[in-house]
This record gives sequence, structure tokens and C-alpha cells, in this order.
Amino acid sequence: MGFAALALSFLFFLLSIPSVLFGLERHIHAGAGGSSPQELPLFVAKDLGIFEKYGLDVDLVVIGGGSRLMQALIGRSLDSANVAAMAPVRANLSGANVVITGAFLNKNLYKFITRKEIRKPSDLRGKKVGVVNFGGANEFSVLMALKPWGLPPDSVKLVPSGDSMTRLMALEVSGGLDGTVVPYSNAVIAAQRGLNIFGDLGEIVKEFPDRTFIAERSFIETKRDNARRFFQAVSEGIYRLKTQQQLKERIVAIIAKRLRLDTKSAEDAYDGYHSVFSFPPRVGRRGLQEVLEIIQREPGRVKAESDLGRFVDESVLDGLEKEGFFKKLEAEYPRK
Repeated sequence: MGFAALALSFLFFLLSIPSVLFGLERHIHAGAGGSSPQELPLFVAKDLGIFEKYGLDVDLVVIGGGSRLMQALIGRSLDSANVAAMAPVRANLSGANVVITGAFLNKNLYKFITRKEIRKPSDLRGKKVGVVNFGGANEFSVLMALKPWGLPPDSVKLVPSGDSMTRLMALEVSGGLDGTVVPYSNAVIAAQRGLNIFGDLGEIVKEFPDRTFIAERSFIETKRDNARRFFQAVSEGIYRLKTQQQLKERIVAIIAKRLRLDTKSAEDAYDGYHSVFSFPPRVGRRGLQEVLEIIQREPGRVKAESDLGRFVDESVLDGLEKEGFFKKLEAEYPRK
């Protein structure tokens, strides 16, 4: 066998060896929105080799829907996941040993869209507002926006109406919807169609736990070092995404590949999202408290414990902060 063939055979042999033999520990992480720029910190940590830097071989998988994702987590098919806070809060209230371990997006990146004739909050009374389904981020975005507008939760009729484009079409049909919420990217399409950009929920809703990290409490207890290294990698990914402008070209390429976008659209996604993520990746208590209050107002829901400590375990992040990890990142990667 020639040298080239021997080298190639050796390479295939190396690739077949489990990653644990190279010192990498497996970690399976799932998200419910894997085709969204909201997942950008995870893409950066994965595709720039940051997870490997901290000794982890991370599989990023997509599981559509918060309830299915929660079932996989409770069934221990996953080590961790990310989802809007409603799912883990509900699971916890139902007896699951699931906790929020951090969060990388505490901002509501939706815009409230209405028919042209709806111009002020009082015009929304009695109107039909479309959401994807009950219990999700759409519904909570609407309910959290009504409060600063001085409207009670029952002042509008929430209607499950499908995805963003379907709801925008319904706004254009007589007798269809009167309003809805859509991601920033779809708001551009709404404006092009002559619909009214009624409000930017990123400004109206001060805090919204849209992407929380969750895990079973037992994972934090029994695989604490794994969880620690996961948060080290994610934190570095967020920090470098937010501060390292020289990485823009590489990150735009990651976005284009992951989300199957052309270069211009990927650049727009980078410009719109790279600075919105939370560093350190902690969950905003104000937004989480509002989520809990909305859930406890639901029909048939028994008033439960309101201490957020029941739903949150950020002890891994506490440990990293105590040892100065986040400050070390700032020293290692000065803002440019």
C-alpha cells in the first residue's frame, strides 16, 4: 500500500473513533426554532469550534414545538434545550423537574401588525388578533403588549391562524384578522403590502424570555462539569458575536449556510441580530415574572408559588461569574 493510501486509511480510522477518545464529551442540545437567526449564538459556538475548545462534542438538533421538545428533555433524550419560557414554566407547574438554567435572548423581536384603519390602542378592543397557536410566544407577545397599552387581556379575541405569512394574508382579506405579531423580517413584507406597523414589541415589551436554556435539575447536579463547559462555550460565542466585528464575514457565511439564505439576506440577519443577545446569558427576571403571571391567569389554573427560584437554577452561571470567567473573555477578546 502506497504512502498516500496508507495516510487516507489512517484518516478514515481517526474519523471513526468516538469523540470521547479525543477528550470531547458528548452533549445533545435541541431548539424548537432551528431555522431562525435567533439560534445564532449556538451556530457560532458550533461552527467556529468553540464547543470543542471547551471539550464538548455538541449535537444541535431541531424538535418542532415546545411540548415535543419538553417530552424529549424529560425522557432524557437530550442534555439541554432552548425554548421560550412558557414551556418550562408550565412543565414545572405540572410537576416536571425542569428548570431554566440561563437565557440568551430576553428581547421580543416581533412587530405588531394591523389593518390600516387601526391606528391607536383603543381601536383594538373587540378585534381579532392572530397567533400561531395558544400557549406560544405569539400569544404571550400580544398579552404582554396589551398591558402597557392600558388594555385588559380579554379586550381582543386571540385566534390561532397559522404561520406568519398566512396571518399577513388574513389581514388583507375582508372579515379576516384585524391584527397579528410577526418577526422583524416579516414586518418588512407587511409594510410592502400596505399594512400598518402598529408597534415594535422590542420597545413596548421591556423584557421577554424568548430563548431560555433549560435542563432537568438532575443534569445540573450529576453532569455539572458538562453543563459548565456548555455555558463557557455559549458565553464565548455570544460575546464574540456581539463584539468581534472582524468575524462578520465568517458569521455571515455561517448564517447563509445554516438558514439557506443568499449573502445579502444573511448580512441583513447578522445586522439585525448580532447585538441583541444577552451576555452573560442570564434570564431576565422581570420578563419571567410577567410570563408566570399570565400563565396563572389561565382558566382552571390554581394559583401557584410565585417564587422564581422554583423555576430557575443559574448556579452554573453563578459559578462562572464568581471565578471571573466573563471578565476573562473581555480580556482575551477586546472589543473591536
